[in-house]
Amino acid sequence: MTGFARVRKAIPQGELVVSLKSVNHRGLDLHFHLPNEFDALENDVRAVIRGGVARGHVQIHVGIVRNAAGAGPSFNRAMLDAYMSAFREAAQLYSIQTQPDLNTALSIPGMLATGEEEEPGEEIAQALLEGVAEAVDLLNRGREREGAATAEEMRERCRTICGLVSRMEAIRGGAVSAFQKRLREKLADLLRGAGIDSQRLAQEAAILADRSDIAEELMRLRTHAAQLEAMLSGEGEIGKRLDFLLQEMNRESNTVLSKTGGLGDLGLTITDLALSAKSEIDKIREQSLNIE
Repeated sequence: MTGFARVRKAIPQGELVVSLKSVNHRGLDLHFHLPNEFDALENDVRAVIRGGVARGHVQIHVGIVRNAAGAGPSFNRAMLDAYMSAFREAAQLYSIQTQPDLNTALSIPGMLATGEEEEPGEEIAQALLEGVAEAVDLLNRGREREGAATAEEMRERCRTICGLVSRMEAIRGGAVSAFQKRLREKLADLLRGAGIDSQRLAQEAAILADRSDIAEELMRLRTHAAQLEAMLSGEGEIGKRLDFLLQEMNRESNTVLSKTGGLGDLGLTITDLALSAKSEIDKIREQSLNIE
């Protein structure tokens, strides 16, 4: 589900900025963009996000807006003192008349520091985790608003499917003669040029009648649609259960399509309605990627 949240937290060095951006994904996929000094806190941040987000491709950006007073570089005084002492000791030992070059000294790795690579203290680490928790809360508020609108659209599609089922049920009720005609034709093929005992005939008749009737599939399709609406109105994570239910609904629609061939105009009408139902199911499946 898509969403965005940004939180700012005051810290001694300036301001900590936490941003979360989420887009649709079947599972939870986290991508971190943290300053190097926060690498050790990535697992803690991951745990906070997992506690509040179940699905989505989430990008986590963390930055520090530093105070102007502390923005410039500073030199390592102890390291520079040690360098100067060593330089003078070496010059005296080898009787060399020279002076240390400050540019050379300051170019030594670690001599200059901007403060950006310092390990964050407990106060900053706490501010980071609090900022992430607040950002997750803001993100979920936006996702909930989008989810409510998506759920309502899915309910409307469920009602459309139930309407299509009602129309197919009405047509099925008036298509008994067509089913019987199809059965007689099949039996005539079986009996043509060969004898068959009455028990075998009854068995074949029962099988063909069952294969031609769509009452059970329509009943299950209606039941599944009602279950889907109930899920959308309930609490908790429903994404995986919803996906399974939609697979079942699609299977029932395919069975209806397979049973209505060869029934003439009535069969074609039922086919059109079943295809419309499949289209609604596919649209619900697309929208279900936004639902946790």
